[in-house]
Amino acid sequence: MAVGLFDSGLGGLTVFEAVARALPDTPLVYFGDSARAPYGTRDADAIFRFTCEGVERLWEAGADPVILACNTASAAALRRLQESWLPTDKRVLGVFVPMIEALTERRWGDNAPPRQVAVQRVALFATPATVAARSFQRELAFRAVGVDVEAQPCGGLVDAIEAGDMALAEALARSHVEALARRMPNPDAAVLGCTHYPLVERAFVDALGPEVRVISQPELVAASLADYLRRHPDRASTGGTRRFLTSGDPARVSDRAALFLGRPIPFEAA
Repeated sequence: MAVGLFDSGLGGLTVFEAVARALPDTPLVYFGDSARAPYGTRDADAIFRFTCEGVERLWEAGADPVILACNTASAAALRRLQESWLPTDKRVLGVFVPMIEALTERRWGDNAPPRQVAVQRVALFATPATVAARSFQRELAFRAVGVDVEAQPCGGLVDAIEAGDMALAEALARSHVEALARRMPNPDAAVLGCTHYPLVERAFVDALGPEVRVISQPELVAASLADYLRRHPDRASTGGTRRFLTSGDPARVSDRAALFLGRPIPFEAA
């Protein structure tokens, strides 16, 4: 079986690249729902329905487990999906866990009561739907106490990245940092809570300043997946094949993906 990665569009390719580097012999299938992107301003029921359909498409392509390489899907759909929809023989994993591990310096299997951690003020940059779901704060509270999270809904940022307008995307990133700074001037750490945002990570880093630790997801998710597959060798396969599926126009999506990653990405119709 391959490992599947699902995103609302192209942002999950940042995670795909990190996973491919960490697990070069593992077959991977990526599905981006570009025809319905972005998810960040949609309601929770629509995100749940779209996410289930995307996961099913990856199962059809021979993928299990599936990584929701999309914070909006992880925030708005993952818990409901796991509790009420997912078959017992399938695994769907989200992207919040590695971030929480990095912030709290605790393994996810550590079920001890919440405790004080070094980071006390966290800036969360995410889509409006992710911010509204408050899943990050809820999961963090299971592991840590006394952490102040200030969330900034980054309207327009995913749209600009998906459109390939990186100048606009970088300007929007700076403006969202400025907006959050008025409410939390001196965060200890900042979380880029959308897999699109690493594409403009430098803009966030420069705007936040050198004192703020910026936590970006791709490498964290890749390391967490590698650990998961070590602990579940029955779900690990070899072969190193790569497939890229899209609900959008394959030629157009391939062109935009190549612009982001600097190399050809051959998408095919889902």
